[in-house]
Amino acid sequence: MTSAKAETVQVDLNYNCTGGVAGPSGVNLKVTLTLQTALTAGQPLDVKWGVAYRDGTRFLSPGLFQPGARVSATGVVDINGPWAGKLDSLGSKDQALLQNGGALALPDLISGAVATTAEGEIEIVPRRLLLDFTPPASEAVVNDDDPAVTYGPNWTDYNDRDGNIGDVHVDVHASQVMGAEAAFKFTGTGVDFISEQSNQGGQVQFLVDGEPGIPATADGSKEPNGDPVLVANKGNYTLWGMRGLPYKEHTLTVKKLDTKWAMVDGFRAVTEQLLDAPKQFRAECKPVKKPTAIRVNVGGTASPPISPSDSASGSPSVSPSGSVSPSGSVSPTGTGSPTPTGSGSHSPSPSPSNTQSQLTTVVVLGTPTPTATTTVTLTATPTVAQVKVTPKGGAQTGEEPERTAASGPLLVGSGSMMLLVGVFSGVALLRRRAAHAGDRSETV
Repeated sequence: MTSAKAETVQVDLNYNCTGGVAGPSGVNLKVTLTLQTALTAGQPLDVKWGVAYRDGTRFLSPGLFQPGARVSATGVVDINGPWAGKLDSLGSKDQALLQNGGALALPDLISGAVATTAEGEIEIVPRRLLLDFTPPASEAVVNDDDPAVTYGPNWTDYNDRDGNIGDVHVDVHASQVMGAEAAFKFTGTGVDFISEQSNQGGQVQFLVDGEPGIPATADGSKEPNGDPVLVANKGNYTLWGMRGLPYKEHTLTVKKLDTKWAMVDGFRAVTEQLLDAPKQFRAECKPVKKPTAIRVNVGGTASPPISPSDSASGSPSVSPSGSVSPSGSVSPTGTGSPTPTGSGSHSPSPSPSNTQSQLTTVVVLGTPTPTATTTVTLTATPTVAQVKVTPKGGAQTGEEPERTAASGPLLVGSGSMMLLVGVFSGVALLRRRAAHAGDRSETV
């Protein structure tokens, strides 16, 4: 099985976005999907989304934010085929200083990948694109006379106070009337009440969106451990605070519980680091027209070194050091057996069967020492002789010589005759040596 050839395709789509930072008029986007349409099983399927504004519409900042806000995009495609599901492509873009209603910068590219686990054809269908806005972590101190702070009856605005007290902007709102209320609207996940610490201070109650705060009360005349305060006036003092609120607009209400002094020096709005983007800012984008499915072919794994067809031929070459190239060759055919040539030879002869593929390992030896092992798929055809043989018993025929029924006894008889001749020759030789020995003794 050969591997699929990688091919890349780009598809342009128009999307329309509504809700959240898209505002009441909506936003139009041009989306370009890029992906490979031919893969090998095991390779990742990577879907890339290019996102750009299509016209003058823009996503707008929901407020004034310091640098660090983030725009995140999630592109979703449906996957159908050997396995089915959804693939999310993700991307984000950090924002510079944002003015309320200012345009948001889009992510340069969003990408998502999943491994292909099986061969077959996959259909990719583009679906929705989600765009989220995440505010940066921040803190902002608001003075007591800021428009976000409102007062009920019985509060007095004291300006140009002694700078040694340390009040925010050297002013406060103060009251000695039990039940007097002040309210602060803010957006974030936490809030602090800034007052004066004083031995003349009293107890106040805190409500967040109408519910008791945590803690519900605080006393400006006491230290955090409950000891009485010894100073007369200490401004810019955080008397109470709360964290862990959901990111949205909240209202903190401060209410006096006695007739002692209560001082409103300011408030601190806090946004903690957010793990998830606030849902109220999410814009959802959908294709203007129904998108066409994109087909992706997932092929098999890479092919072996040689995969001949019924009439293919190949020449294996091994170069372990870059200079050795064995000269053996393999030439399988539909009706024959492989016959490699070179410094070594090997002639496998597969037994024919009903047109089945057999796997044979052919070893080709080269010079000086490397051994090339090539896996070849052979197809044998039944009942067809590999070599037409006429003579019997000749060399290079691949058959042994014919034998007759009398060949065995004749060989045994010939051997026996040769043994008897050898025995008689030995006896005659001994007699001749004895005769020569007698003649020598007479001469001496």
